[in-house]
Amino acid sequence: MKLGPLLAVAAVFALLAGTAGATHERRSPAQLVRVAVPTLGGFERLESSGLDLSEHAGRGFVDVVVHSPADAERLRATGFEWEVTIPDLELRERRNSELNAAYAAATTLSPLPSGRDTYRTLADYEADLRQLASQSPTLVRLITLSRRSVEGKEILGVEISENVLSRTDGKPVFLMVGLHHAREWPSGELSIEFAIDLVKNFGVSQRVTELLRKVRVIVVPVLNVDGFDQSRKWGDLVPIVDDDGGEEPGAPDSLGNLNKRKNCRVVDGRATPPGGCDGASPDGFGVGVDLNRNYGWLWGGRGASGEPTSMTYRGQSAFSEPETQAIRELVSSRHVTTLITNHTFSDLVLRPPGLRVEGTAPDEPAMKALGARMVAQNGYRNRLGWQLYDTTGSTESWSYSATGGFGYTFEIGTREFRPPFALLVDEYFGAGAYAAKGNREAFLIALENAADPRRHSVITGTAPAGSTLRLLKTFDTPTAIGKIRDRLGSTLVVPSGGKFTWHVNPSTRPSVKALGKVERYRLTCERPAGTVLETVQVAVERGKTKRLRLDACVRRLKG
Repeated sequence: MKLGPLLAVAAVFALLAGTAGATHERRSPAQLVRVAVPTLGGFERLESSGLDLSEHAGRGFVDVVVHSPADAERLRATGFEWEVTIPDLELRERRNSELNAAYAAATTLSPLPSGRDTYRTLADYEADLRQLASQSPTLVRLITLSRRSVEGKEILGVEISENVLSRTDGKPVFLMVGLHHAREWPSGELSIEFAIDLVKNFGVSQRVTELLRKVRVIVVPVLNVDGFDQSRKWGDLVPIVDDDGGEEPGAPDSLGNLNKRKNCRVVDGRATPPGGCDGASPDGFGVGVDLNRNYGWLWGGRGASGEPTSMTYRGQSAFSEPETQAIRELVSSRHVTTLITNHTFSDLVLRPPGLRVEGTAPDEPAMKALGARMVAQNGYRNRLGWQLYDTTGSTESWSYSATGGFGYTFEIGTREFRPPFALLVDEYFGAGAYAAKGNREAFLIALENAADPRRHSVITGTAPAGSTLRLLKTFDTPTAIGKIRDRLGSTLVVPSGGKFTWHVNPSTRPSVKALGKVERYRLTCERPAGTVLETVQVAVERGKTKRLRLDACVRRLKG
């Protein structure tokens, strides 16, 4: 008889406790260590050493992955003190593999919305996304991002909303992205589970139904498709220890790309042929660009490295990578009023800015308040990005700077990059004091924020039915070494009856608002074939509604 899910989870905790002080015969195992870093300058010095800093950090410490004896020497050379928290990452992965196999054997359907009981492969993600779209074609649309990965793979997602194929509803957009970093498997799992949850509960839960009538939800569970594919494949190679303590025959004496963080860019400026990451193995985790340091805002500054072997290598230039270009083009063509990027691990909800010298954002009171509401559901800490450590070129810092849409990073879990799968149930639904809350409830609160017109802007009015309204804005985004040109461009088809309501982000960017200045969108009214009939300049503030009468467009279209 199979164990119930609660008993299976209890068994996970018991086995984890038994491996905390375990040793392993390998002479130089990879380890997770906690480094005492008492000052901001110390963080900068540690990052510049080229060591693999995790997202698990707090006041005066950061967890670091020591992959090799060379890393251990680098750490010693910094002069910092540290303690080992996981003495053998390979052994830990093997124990986790055992726990995952036991949980799958003991569980018919997990409590997760999909009922899954094991981590997905890339093929699993793609199949699940396609199935969601095919089973609910009026609610779910499969989307393929505008760019393929550096190895040429498609990057898939889903768009979820009532009457999802409509081009006339003007709804705001909520965007969730997982797996910027290849080794952070739970970030993809919770992203796709939320998508499945919304689809299952449309028409069942009044709250979910009303939200999907007001908002378009876009979920891209795996952005770093090449890196994740490598990490997941190497995860399958981690052997389960047999009853005598031996290994399965032919087991590799390496974690290979299992702890890969970056994408599969092997040489800057050159495409990577399919399988190029395989050629960089074993121990190819150092190959590639850190996608979450490759976005435009202050690209190339503190908290990112210019050294290609560094785990925070920022890339050749801002948006040099097709994966970040794809997110840039997605955000730039939609009004993403709230964004979440999921990562592991640190039990944190982070908000812009990512750089200490920036201080706080112009929308800090509202962003902090939303963060507080979310962490009240999952027990995480509500922090500014730089309170973890300085970062530049990150996803939500760029999206907020370019659009004014609120953006957050969720650092899921407190133990490790890939905890036993059973523990994802608690991360999603909450446990103990947070039971029936968890990240599910936090995500729903973020979705409600996306729908709330007090947190974005609205343009409404009359125009000829069937005409196309287009909002455009171009501007320079500063990097640490210059600037790049950004362009926002979105469209709305005017519905029958000629009245439209368009939920948009404010016309004035946060950095411009901080200077007391005003920016405007250029709005054009066009024939279906593209002929521009009228152009107006539109300024609209957060929480405000701008009403327009496009009379010239009406006259010219009739004429």
